Amino acid sequence: MYDKFFNLKAKPFRLSPDPRLLFRSAAHSKALAYLRYGLQTGEGFVVITGGVGTGKTTLARLILSKINKSKVIAVELVTSQLQSDDMLRLVAAALGLAHQDLPKSTLLRNIETYLMARAREGKRVLLLVDEVQNLSHGAMEELRMLSNFQVGERALLQTFLLGQEEFRPKLQSAGMEQFRQRIIASYHLEPLNRKEVQDYIFHRLRLCGWQDDPHMQGEIFEKIYEHTSGVPRRINKLCDRLLLHACIEELHDIGLRDVKLVIKDEMKEMHSTGEVSDGTLPIDKEVRPSEVPGSNIQPLRVENTISNDDRRLRSLEKKVELLEKSVRNDRKRFQRMLMMLALSEDNDKELLDILKEMDAADK
Repeated sequence: MYDKFFNLKAKPFRLSPDPRLLFRSAAHSKALAYLRYGLQTGEGFVVITGGVGTGKTTLARLILSKINKSKVIAVELVTSQLQSDDMLRLVAAALGLAHQDLPKSTLLRNIETYLMARAREGKRVLLLVDEVQNLSHGAMEELRMLSNFQVGERALLQTFLLGQEEFRPKLQSAGMEQFRQRIIASYHLEPLNRKEVQDYIFHRLRLCGWQDDPHMQGEIFEKIYEHTSGVPRRINKLCDRLLLHACIEELHDIGLRDVKLVIKDEMKEMHSTGEVSDGTLPIDKEVRPSEVPGSNIQPLRVENTISNDDRRLRSLEKKVELLEKSVRNDRKRFQRMLMMLALSEDNDKELLDILKEMDAADK
């Protein structure tokens, strides 16, 4: 909705990976270089790790969109908790091969036959495995065994591995030496720094046709960095909600107050404000003794005389008050949204009638 309000060609902060909007930070550029090097080499494993939402999948999708499909067949797997035979079946299924109720030996033979046939056509196969931190040692060993398939000195299969940070210690664990020897390139993707956060936001906005509407005040970017820690997916989530907020409130200038309000709403939804909000009071308070030298006054324990029933009543009253306030705010926002929809749909009569009824009810 807000893309029309701000005359944008598309939503700039979608959560799904979109290589067309990739921002090439210093870290992302290095990771891309490693992936390109691996693609040129055509063998072994290339490992890209990083925290949740740092952009690993977006990088891989960009590489896949650039490959020469007449020479490279690329298949993508997203793993869960897979065991060794499950991994082989998943690879066979991705290649379009029979895989159900087949023994391991048959699965391996079918995969090798497929790879050999593609090699005779002058093609090779690239396997992209996402969420590799979920793989068991057995499943990783099967990937290593698949990397052994070759014609002469030419590898028939190359594998890109994308995983979260916990995959790194798994690689260093006992029994992974042979696997590590097959890794030709590895890179850990860090979040964006403070300056890159601002550049990232402007980059995605401009690619979607942004013409400084809404205007972004300079003071908001430090707060966005502070809240998101420079993680692209978290930035997307916050900025998407920020633009929606500006649209609903009909704002064309976004300042620090707006960012704080959106963050506050998000934190409420996550139940992570860390504040005591149920109206309860501490039961035992300690009164400190006098600081007079030699004083023998002992600390006093003051019991809270408010009964449990009173505390519950106060808590309920406060919750009702907050709920009523939230309903009023949501109602106002909903009315604005309906108004905007009605205007964008050539004065839709049904929407306008609903608005009149709501106005009458408010009066």
